[in-house]
Amino acid sequence: MAGTSHGHTPAAWTGVIIAFIGFCVSGAFMVLANPVGFWAGLVVVALGGVVGLAMKAAGMGAPKGAHDDLAVVIAANKATAKV
Repeated sequence: MAGTSHGHTPAAWTGVIIAFIGFCVSGAFMVLANPVGFWAGLVVVALGGVVGLAMKAAGMGAPKGAHDDLAVVIAANKATAKV
């Protein structure tokens, strides 16, 4: 994954940061025994996922790479194995 820059996009960073903030809010309110704040934090976590997907749909995510046909890849591997 290091060669593909997986996750290094504005959509990924924004979604993860929002979800992390929600996780911290939820954790703090769990310790404070406040169920409303806890659930509000989980809503923010889900909002991070929605924002990340929306930004990806808007073109700020990684483009989908083209995959080779599986049959072609298998045939190429068999051809090189016979040599």
